[in-house]
Amino acid sequence: MSEETEKVTRKERVDPLLKAAGWDIILYKNGMNLAQYNKYALEEYPTDNGPADYALCVGGKILAVIEAKKVTRSAQGVLTQAERYAQGLRNNPFNFEGLHVPFLYSTNGKTIFFHDIRHSLNLSREIAKFHRPEALVELMNRNVAADVYQLRQSPNNNPHLYPFQIEANTAIEEAIESKKRKMLIAMATGTGKTRLMVNEIYRLMKSGVGKRILFLVDRRALAAQAVKTFASFEPEPGLKFDKIYEVYSQRFFREDFDEDEPFDPKVLQPSYLQR
Repeated sequence: MSEETEKVTRKERVDPLLKAAGWDIILYKNGMNLAQYNKYALEEYPTDNGPADYALCVGGKILAVIEAKKVTRSAQGVLTQAERYAQGLRNNPFNFEGLHVPFLYSTNGKTIFFHDIRHSLNLSREIAKFHRPEALVELMNRNVAADVYQLRQSPNNNPHLYPFQIEANTAIEEAIESKKRKMLIAMATGTGKTRLMVNEIYRLMKSGVGKRILFLVDRRALAAQAVKTFASFEPEPGLKFDKIYEVYSQRFFREDFDEDEPFDPKVLQPSYLQR
């Protein structure tokens, strides 16, 4: 059985992934006026260092280049080729230490790696799917550094927290400032982990560092406990969290709770994720 070629990988694997994310795919032709193209993946886009497999164009500007390899190649190992094409896009109106797009992708049709190169501490990472055009624009327009600065300057003096909880919040925010994406907070049973995280979510949302946050647990009973904490925690005097920000939860049932645990349908109002 012959090995799948890169061309086949692009047509049968990469193209469907891009289309699913809202990109129209066309082959670049000489003389194209980019100002006429919005939300397009331009194949074989010319650069000073050779043609990029795909260039993602939004509003007449190239926001990302994609290096695509056949399915048997590692996707992570070819991001450097995407960097080379980004260096060759000298007519694009961006310059991040010699790279002329803010975002890079590499893929083999099965895995996708993404790199936001605008900050030297940003690392490449695997993602589940390509960003939609609107998501790239939102990411491009966000001033993350300003949001993180606001987060770090915001006093964390909630009277309902213990000092060790505030110290944990500070450690999380220092890690965020250092561009870390994965953190582990270990605390003993009964020390208020959920309350700590509800306070952190509030701080992330208020500063703009967080826009939409998923609170994930492995049992419905723990999810119910979290919803009660969101409904009872006061991040601001006289205001509960769920009155400041919308909280969506899964549906709960009576059997999700211990027999002696009260079930308050007003607090645990069933709802579905709307957006």
